[in-house]
Amino acid sequence: MIAKTRAISDVLNMTTSLPTIHFTNPKKIYVSVTNARCKSAEVYVKPGDKVKIGTVIGKRNGGYFEQNMHSTVSGTVLGIVKKWHRTGKMVDFIEIENDFKDDYEPTIYERTDEEISSYTREDYIERVKNNSLIGLGGSTFPTYIKLQSCLDKEIDTLIINGVECEPYLTTDHRILLEHPNKIFEGIKYLRNATGAKKVYICFKKKYDDLYQVLSEVKKRHMDLPIEIKRVENFYPQGWEVALIKTVTGKVIPSGDLPQNHGVVCFNASTAFGMYRAIRLNMPVIERNFTLTGDGIKYPSNIRMRIGTPLSDLLELCGGYISDKPKVLIMGGPMMGACLLKDDAVCSMSCTSAIVLEDKEYKEEPCIRCASCVYSCPCDLQPVLIMKAVKVKDIEALKKLHVDKCIECGMCGYTCTSKINLTDYMRQAKKLVK
Repeated sequence: MIAKTRAISDVLNMTTSLPTIHFTNPKKIYVSVTNARCKSAEVYVKPGDKVKIGTVIGKRNGGYFEQNMHSTVSGTVLGIVKKWHRTGKMVDFIEIENDFKDDYEPTIYERTDEEISSYTREDYIERVKNNSLIGLGGSTFPTYIKLQSCLDKEIDTLIINGVECEPYLTTDHRILLEHPNKIFEGIKYLRNATGAKKVYICFKKKYDDLYQVLSEVKKRHMDLPIEIKRVENFYPQGWEVALIKTVTGKVIPSGDLPQNHGVVCFNASTAFGMYRAIRLNMPVIERNFTLTGDGIKYPSNIRMRIGTPLSDLLELCGGYISDKPKVLIMGGPMMGACLLKDDAVCSMSCTSAIVLEDKEYKEEPCIRCASCVYSCPCDLQPVLIMKAVKVKDIEALKKLHVDKCIECGMCGYTCTSKINLTDYMRQAKKLVK
């Protein structure tokens, strides 16, 4: 009998024990004018303008929210160019040449504890909004909108998600290990902004190093009601809905918000960004990034400036291991997007890139084993969705509730016939829009 698949092999995790390399001086950076959530924008700068780190160079419009665009280096605006986005599309980017002076806007400086203690929940939200903090686990959802949604609700539980359930990725693991005190301070600010009564920091139980470090750091923050929570190593444990069920036992219905059930979740990197936004009034100018895979010479954990070209990071890691064809994935192997060229830009929402040696495989006909059905965390029927896509049966797709799909990739991973079912799920969701 076919069993439900819960675990994904992590044998090629090459960067868990590697300290983070700081690469904060790219020759040029690129800031996307629009993104997946913001279809329009206004650019405030023109070629020849001088900018500093933190300069507001434009504003994106997401319909129900706005998002400032910031320069992540000091230097000169060169103009607007077309570059590859993490989604695999060519979009407009503001090109800025780095002068390597690292001049910051005067508004970026360390605030005192006394000043921060006077902040209201609305003050926290305003500072987060101005600094364009988003979900840095990959969701890209504006943090200030999530905080606003907590104002009229009774939030009992704040969950910090450091699970990072996809193979290869170690971004959250390293930031928790290397910046625990700042993350704890960021958690304090998130708790003040949400009104949460208790906090859980969650990560995979296999990471003994994290448990030891966070348990010691917790002793310095006894004023915070924090529990260090080690969770099982199944996939997709990092999915918000699955993690909430594991931690609280609550089941969040599809389409509903956790905030309506007294729970709110933030990624570990977002907690670190919260510290910088409140303590320093610093926009998101850097992030942790994992560049790994068997196709590059030196897999690495990197702290990079937002807008750094992926080609710069590949060069930092020694380049490709051979001239043979490669598979380049922006994001994780389960949910990432394949790129045709390495001329892509690492934006705020990019957690990682994976370079793999290209391996041929043959897709076989479906044998109706139902492994995809057993393993779907959303209780969908991918094989039936695939059949409906092939004949473009939109009514059938609606009845199969394809809109509930989170595109976790589990159906394709478990398929015994090597059918790319996840791609069919994406096609199906486009058809029912």
